[in-house]
Amino acid sequence: MKSKVSKGDTMNESHQLLDELERKLQYHFKDQKLLIQALTHRSCKSKNHNERLEFLGDAVLDLIVGEYLFKKFPKLSEGDLSKLRACIVNEQGFNKLALALDLGKYIFISPSEESNNGRSKPSILSNTFEALIGAVYLESGIQEAIRITYTLLESNYNKIDFRLFSDFKTSLQELTQARFSQIPRYELISESGPDHQKSFTMAIFIDNKEYARCTGSSKKNAQQKCAQVAYEILRKECV
Repeated sequence: MKSKVSKGDTMNESHQLLDELERKLQYHFKDQKLLIQALTHRSCKSKNHNERLEFLGDAVLDLIVGEYLFKKFPKLSEGDLSKLRACIVNEQGFNKLALALDLGKYIFISPSEESNNGRSKPSILSNTFEALIGAVYLESGIQEAIRITYTLLESNYNKIDFRLFSDFKTSLQELTQARFSQIPRYELISESGPDHQKSFTMAIFIDNKEYARCTGSSKKNAQQKCAQVAYEILRKECV
């Protein structure tokens, strides 16, 4: 006969998981509620979900990654540094860092999101990573956020092959400025799906002409897809 799992057992398991994550970060939260909030997806219908911390973490990480690249590549131009940062500060880049922490194991999500493989969705993992760094910054300031992020960057981006980085939004902007003396315009066409699993359709216009219309799990993701299509079209026209 299987024994019933008590509420106390569940709480003990949660505490063990939180302790495990803190050991990976080499950081102990003085306010455990802040850590729990950072790991709580909005599908849980909790007032203390992680979207506000995600907003903060996004801004903090943009600065930290920029400083990291500035120090690591002293000979790179501003344009090349911007391209590299854009390739890390996005859903795919932060998903890679979240996977390095096995972050999906620690997220609090609803049963329905669990059944939809929410723990492995790049959008959820990326957003949770941002929220986690936002929580560290809020509690202990920029230096601890830098230490944790630098450690992850060094272990996951220690060998950067510049050929693998294709920030099409930046490359397209450089191309359109040279050819049309203007930058692309992105327009949100539609969004659909429940709050915890939205999809966004964006269109890209250059010189008042629509070049592409693409759908992604975030506005940024859809914009990158649009930019790639438009960039490849313009490159062929230039040949």
